[in-house]
Amino acid sequence: MYICKVKKLSKEINGEVLFENVDLEIKQGEHIALFGRNGVGKTTLLKVLAGILPFDSGEIYREVPISSWGWLEQSPVVSETITAKNFVLSEFEEWFSVKSDLEELETKLQHSQDEHIFAQYQSSFEMFLELGGYDRELEADVLLSRLNIDSTIWDVPFHLLSGGQKTKMQLAKILLKAPKFIIMDEPTNHLDQETIDWLENWMNQYTGAILYVSHDRYFLDQTAHAIVDLGQSGSTLYTGGYSNYREQKEIERKTEEKNYQKYKNKKKELQESIRRYQQWFHKAHQAAGQDDFLRSKAKKNISRYKAKESELERLESQGIRKPKDEKKLNITLDSSGFSGKSLLQFHNVTFQYGKKIICKDFNFNLNRQDRVAVIGPNGSGKSTLLRLLMQQLQPNEGSVTINPQTKVGYFDQELDVLNDEETILENLLRLPNMTQTEARTILGSFMFRRDTVHKKVSNLSMGEKCRVALIKLYFSKANLLVLDELTNFLDIETGEHIESVIQSYPGAMMIVTHDRYFAKKVANRILSLHDGEVIDYHGDYDHYLKHIKDKMEEGQLWIQNERETLELKLVELMSKEEETIDLESNLQEIKKLKGRLEELREMEQGKL
Repeated sequence: MYICKVKKLSKEINGEVLFENVDLEIKQGEHIALFGRNGVGKTTLLKVLAGILPFDSGEIYREVPISSWGWLEQSPVVSETITAKNFVLSEFEEWFSVKSDLEELETKLQHSQDEHIFAQYQSSFEMFLELGGYDRELEADVLLSRLNIDSTIWDVPFHLLSGGQKTKMQLAKILLKAPKFIIMDEPTNHLDQETIDWLENWMNQYTGAILYVSHDRYFLDQTAHAIVDLGQSGSTLYTGGYSNYREQKEIERKTEEKNYQKYKNKKKELQESIRRYQQWFHKAHQAAGQDDFLRSKAKKNISRYKAKESELERLESQGIRKPKDEKKLNITLDSSGFSGKSLLQFHNVTFQYGKKIICKDFNFNLNRQDRVAVIGPNGSGKSTLLRLLMQQLQPNEGSVTINPQTKVGYFDQELDVLNDEETILENLLRLPNMTQTEARTILGSFMFRRDTVHKKVSNLSMGEKCRVALIKLYFSKANLLVLDELTNFLDIETGEHIESVIQSYPGAMMIVTHDRYFAKKVANRILSLHDGEVIDYHGDYDHYLKHIKDKMEEGQLWIQNERETLELKLVELMSKEEETIDLESNLQEIKKLKGRLEELREMEQGKL
């Protein structure tokens, strides 16, 4: 059964085609990711499907009415007075309105015994009960608890919640209506890693259909059953997550190149054959005269000539076009020579802001070829660790020693020193011994074409600024790259171009990133920061994940064994005969065991 089906859908904005010929079918239980370059209209398509925006041509079939869809927005706009729990309850629109009226009337009755107000209250209360009464609130409480949403934030104004808390509350609101279909627009935006993990687990257990937009490649790998690639001229479905999508796109690209080469070769062969026939006709016409043999041969060749022309027409009518050249950064980052083994060392480093400890007695050696991804929750001190490395901050205890041969290329610094009032070309010409010709050649290698080199830096996108900063790194000859959230604010295409350059870099790297896909491709060592502890994992991101999973499974097994032991003790205590025990101490022990069992159950559910 399909939930929603789209045929030949098109949308224009201000007379310009945003997208056209879009085909899409979402079936029950499918989780489909909508993917495409920035500005292609992904969010617009979601709004068109949900009936929020009109479309210009095509057809939309909705097997499930829009009123029973769920919609998770990027930035929901709500009143500053509404609490988190009331935001969830506002899903029951009429019930919530009547409940609000009741609360207002209750306040009035505290200061007045007016019969008219009391009659209004009675009428509203009857309506409240008809619409579900207090069961609605209980339903919301149970759902919020099931989603492990801390009860201490239920009464906090919604607008004061973190991004992750808002996402969880939006999901709770959606789930109250038990929809068969949910639309989500960039659900991982502003979420910390813990909440993203929670969202992935929730999506993988959800049996309804989901259509969502996301630029998080790792998230797509974990959650997508299929990816719909949206372009201006149509849409294409690819099964599997992002990695499968990239593999299928690469196969497509190679097939297109192969077919185009075959087309070119065949076209050249036919054109050459036609040219030879034309030359033969010209010579035969001059020499034929009254020669019956040549006239007879000419007739046969005319039919062959026309057959070749027809074959060429058929070939050209196939419309095989040259594939678009794949844009690449045609450069590699070099590093200066380094004869030592260790580039830098942290010796028993302790650092804290006020009472917040970032690291304590931290020891760390960075060696040649190390590509270290620094990961951890928001506020755990990842960027602080880089600033300690750069000696922009001094440790409270211990020391950071940098080898004299170490030459650091700091990506953030290169971004900061760009002159916003100058053009890209002017910024580059400030480099020592740089000529106009060499500058244009280098900019071309970094995908800056023709007149774009005359754009002011202030008018560049963040992706373009990152490419200019990479040029500065290109000339730095650093043997240690320090990258703080390199892929933030970049579209995937630009991010992957820069990624490929970083991967070929021969020196060492320290990278702060929330991009798990980037960490997986680049890092061979992980530093994990959490609650003032820094753990050093020697291995890639998959190795780190396996270690965490094994540790969690060990913890779950310990909890399970502990719980079973306590349950046996509890059964023993409760089965003892009254004559043989001290009743009061026995009750105290039973109460203590029950409390500990409740703690273990909460630990199993991830609440503690």
